[in-house]
Order: sequence, then structure tokens, then C-alpha cells
Amino acid sequence: MRLLIKVGGSLLDDVASRSQIAAQLVEVAREYETVVVHGGGKQLTRFLESQGVRSAFVNGMRVSDMAVIDAVTKVIAGSVNKHLVAALVAAGETAVGLSGIDGLLTSAVQLAPEMEFVGRPVKTDGRLLDLLVNAGYLPVVACLAGNAEGDIFNVNADQMAVSCAAGWRAEKLIFLTDVPGVRDASGKVAAILTPVDALDLIASGVAQGGMQAKLEASTLALRSGIDEVIIAQGSDAKICQRLLAGEAVGTRLLASAATAVNA
Repeated sequence: MRLLIKVGGSLLDDVASRSQIAAQLVEVAREYETVVVHGGGKQLTRFLESQGVRSAFVNGMRVSDMAVIDAVTKVIAGSVNKHLVAALVAAGETAVGLSGIDGLLTSAVQLAPEMEFVGRPVKTDGRLLDLLVNAGYLPVVACLAGNAEGDIFNVNADQMAVSCAAGWRAEKLIFLTDVPGVRDASGKVAAILTPVDALDLIASGVAQGGMQAKLEASTLALRSGIDEVIIAQGSDAKICQRLLAGEAVGTRLLASAATAVNA
């Protein structure tokens, strides 16, 4: 099975959490063909503030001028990526850090003029991921993308994960985040959702902000041919192994009600 795991930046912000996640990813990569995508918004905000740069947001997305893009390359493609790679190496895996810019792995277009260098991924060329995985490496992809003109785009990490999963033809996509799953209108974590359910949660205002972005990304992933998307709390013990064993934890998103019934 081909598995793509997206790790939220908040799970990589301290040594203990990073090491715990890395140990799980190594175990998973020994059983399945695996690619990792990560964010780093929290770390980026902290760095920008230390430089006296105040971030502006539009619809929850950071406006990215050249100063922000410079910081994104330093922080997300730099320190966040390399600390995760180092933790994976320490856990016994030959990990390779890269971003969507490398080999033009992921191409993007400008999301909107007022967002400057914020990009929407349009295509991931899975050949580079195939090359690395088939050679025994674990690719660790930072959420930057590029284009043929040499521009660098800051890309939402959830969207980056979907693009990589679709381009690499992953069968399962797991979002490891800082919440236990998707909460329904009653406040309980929903065990299974279809795209219709997800869109209803967004339309009703139950799912907002980061969860809205994850649900939108998840429905796009299912439409792109990925069999299953799971949203779960990355800090839970042995969460990857439990999810892959079929334990009812987190929220599973499946393409249709019929699939959900049979799950």
C-alpha cells in the first residue's frame, strides 16, 4: 500500500514530540511505501516575529511577499524539514528532505494577486517520489512549490499533501494534527464522514478555520482517487500503527455512503 502522512507543524515543535512522531513514521515506512509531507506555520510565525515582521492573513492564509518567502525557505524547508529528517535518521530511517521546488516536484500557480506568493498546487510529478521510495529512502516534503519561471510559492500544507498523494498515486492519506478528529454539530468526534457530510459541516459553520481547510483538502483527495483520508491526533501513542490496524480512532473520510457502510 502507498501511504502519505501529513504531519502538522505543531507536532514537530519540540524534540520529544518530533522524536515520538519520527519513531512511528520509521515503523510505518518499514511496512508500507511511505511519503511524509509537513507544515510549519507556528515556527514560521515565531521566526517572523523575531525579525519584527508582522504577518497579514486573508481567509486564514498568510500573505507571502518576498520577505515571507525568504523566511519560509529558511524555516519550513530549512530548520523544520531538517530537524524532522535528523529525527528520522536517528530512529533508523534513511530519510531525504526536499520541497516541491526540488525537481519541480510540485507546480503551483498564484492563488490570488493580493496574496502575492501564496500558491495553489496544480500538479505533483510522482516520479521523483517513486525514485526515492524505490531506492529505499523516505521522502520528507516541505510545503513549498514552484513553477517553470523559477518562482517560489508558499503552499498550504494540507493542499500540498493532497497534491503529493494524488501525483504519487497514494491509496491512503493520513492527517496527523493537534485535535482528535472532526467534531460534528453535537461536539462529538465523527467516526466516518463522506464528502457530503464534510461539506455540510462547512456550510453549517461547524467546521471552520483549520478544520475547514482539512475537510476541503480531504474531499479533494477523495475526488482525486485516494481511497481513504484519516484525520487524527498525532500526539496519541502509537497513532499511526493503530490507524493502520483499523482501530476506530480519529475521523475516516470515505468517498460514498455505500463505502462507509461497508467499512
